[in-house]
Amino acid sequence: MAGQSRGEQRTGLFNGFAAYGMWGLVPVFWPLLKPAGAVEILAHRMVWSLAVVGVALLVMRRWAWLGELLRQPRRLGLIAVAATVITVNWGVYIWAVNAGHVVESSLGYFINPLVTIALGVLILKERMRPAQWAAVGIALVAVLVLTVGYGRPPWISLCLAFSFGTYGLVKKKVDLGGIESLAAETAIQFLPALAYLAWLGARGDATFATQGTGHAALLASTGIVTAIPLVCFGAAAIRVPLSTLGLLQYLAPVFQFLLGILYFHEAMPPERWAGFALVWVALSLLTFDALRTARRSARARAAIHARGNAVTPETVDVTVDVTEPSPVYERP
Repeated sequence: MAGQSRGEQRTGLFNGFAAYGMWGLVPVFWPLLKPAGAVEILAHRMVWSLAVVGVALLVMRRWAWLGELLRQPRRLGLIAVAATVITVNWGVYIWAVNAGHVVESSLGYFINPLVTIALGVLILKERMRPAQWAAVGIALVAVLVLTVGYGRPPWISLCLAFSFGTYGLVKKKVDLGGIESLAAETAIQFLPALAYLAWLGARGDATFATQGTGHAALLASTGIVTAIPLVCFGAAAIRVPLSTLGLLQYLAPVFQFLLGILYFHEAMPPERWAGFALVWVALSLLTFDALRTARRSARARAAIHARGNAVTPETVDVTVDVTEPSPVYERP
């Protein structure tokens, strides 16, 4: 990053804002697809995403990864798991937005970094710093407050956060680029999605051919809506530091939250404000701790470089910065 020009960094920031901005504004798009139901929209998203990404890979001539992937059954199995988990995430998100739960959906992506920490501790046996423990504890209190506020657990938020967190965990093991991974996952999703759409059409319940050309075009555009933010994210990821992307990731749930209140006019009684406020306190603590740790690590590396010594675990904190975006680019 240090050798890049200011122009390159500005381009990266622009693409980062564009990616997270589009992910944040996508709740406005899904209601346009009514009267199609959530499952029909989800199936179209899978089919058209594969078409768009396939064309992109043809243009870029990026197919070398495919042969290697097909020779690795374990990675294929992990991609199948990832495809299953992201199917749940996409489906719940589309249903929640179209059912009037935009604010609760935004909460899922606010708490996602905290869920990622918890999964890292429980599954990967990672160590947490005291500030991270405090952030997770505050988040648990927030969930209890929101449970009282909603009169039920915020299951939409929890489902989105845990499905996306699990997805990131699986994708970390797969280690495949954003466009390539989306192609592999939608290839797995393609046949079931196409079969569902064919069954829906045979029953006469499909909306693709019955609601006019404009509606059909909107359903087809779900592939573009999925792919374009991914391309922008990829352009940003190679031009700006991951710590910057880690901060930019909060733009998406902030936009979703504001849309829920100001555009969709969803109710926000005091107890919900209290729950969200606790989540924001937890995220602020998490972000402050991550930035402080990054600065300390940078100073330690600079000092070691100046002395000409080798880097050791004792001198540099190599703890993963959980505010950095996960290796997952297929946002809602």
